[in-house]
Amino acid sequence: MKIRLLPALALAFFVSAAFGVEATATALTLKAWVDRKDAIFKTGETVTFTIEATVDGKPAPDGKVTCVLSKDGVQPQPATTLALKDGKATLTGSLNEPGFLSMKVTADKASAMAAAAIDPLQIKPSMPVPDDFDNFWAAQKEALRKVPAKAVLTPVKATANGVDAFDVQIDCLGAPVSGYFGKPHDAKPKSLPAILFVHGAGVGGSNLGATSWAANEGGMLAMDINAHGIANGKPKEFYDDLANGALKEYRYVGRTNRELNYFKGMFLRLIRGIDFLTSQPEWDGKTVIVYGASQGGFQALAAAGLDERVTFICAGVPAGCDHTGVTVGRINGWPKLVPNGADGKPDPAALQTARYFDCVNFARRAKCKGAAVTVGFVDTTCPPTSVFAAYNALGMPKKIHSDILSGHTSTPGASKFMQEAALEHVRAMK
Repeated sequence: MKIRLLPALALAFFVSAAFGVEATATALTLKAWVDRKDAIFKTGETVTFTIEATVDGKPAPDGKVTCVLSKDGVQPQPATTLALKDGKATLTGSLNEPGFLSMKVTADKASAMAAAAIDPLQIKPSMPVPDDFDNFWAAQKEALRKVPAKAVLTPVKATANGVDAFDVQIDCLGAPVSGYFGKPHDAKPKSLPAILFVHGAGVGGSNLGATSWAANEGGMLAMDINAHGIANGKPKEFYDDLANGALKEYRYVGRTNRELNYFKGMFLRLIRGIDFLTSQPEWDGKTVIVYGASQGGFQALAAAGLDERVTFICAGVPAGCDHTGVTVGRINGWPKLVPNGADGKPDPAALQTARYFDCVNFARRAKCKGAAVTVGFVDTTCPPTSVFAAYNALGMPKKIHSDILSGHTSTPGASKFMQEAALEHVRAMK
């Protein structure tokens, strides 16, 4: 990979577009953006970054900034010190492969980031699907089927009128499925689509508020499950103790052994949650949506690849994408399952294990009717290169919402995009 730097007054690192992401230190503010509204370029095309430094809203006196260009955070180029003129500087560069050209600029304690997409729809998988991928997951699902899906429902106060809500605990392999379930009063048999909400990273109980979706579109079966099968509605201290104890760094458990990998149990709880929803007499028999962001987006893509009952997914800034990007000189997605050994090369056992839990491979197996994905161009947690690797592997009708100025967050625009996509799918299935 070569990043070509062209002469110009400069400032750079993560590239955004037309405006940029800013950070402030004392009175100094830095902004960075790409001089193209959509921030999308062809391979080898010149990208121009603009940096602006202000003090109390006015152009900063002439000074210096330090810039670094990289390929979405990897293979950084040597830092460059640039002179500001009337508070501004520019930097140009290019990338000779599909990916993201990123820029970071710093001055004192202030920093800014921006990024440009380089033929993002041409980003390919970094490794093939393992030969026994399907057999491995078929064996896990068969083991799950041997566990009766016994469910215990405890009524709780609903957050929406006309909705019956329950704390639900469902037997599963290992930890149970633990969530909140909502359905409309007096719903008719075989009349309701189902939607399953899944969580981002961290340790917490399920979200009762998600059951308000049961009142949407004439009624839905809505369930929100936490990622760990832990009790709901407990004090903050309960979850803090787990986060600092039994579930500390859970994401790395079994990173070198696919049988012990923590995400295996998480994904089986997804399937068991879908078992529950599709066993309800009110289910319409045809519609299952899985909706989540970050680690929840990871789960949504996994659900699409593992369960043919899933008809639509909403995956916001998804984690779990392209774990093996390092093998082709790209950045790996969260949670960086593959560490480098003392020799600087990827740990072989972790590399092989990660392939069974990679959204790129789940995407290639997905048979749902549609998908809605979001991405942040300056996301350093779930890098856009990894997200597009998974998005491009989806073979069904799909659409992506790009936040060219944002990092790892569900912006209001992204949230609206996913919500509208889910509801559009419900209407299309009626």
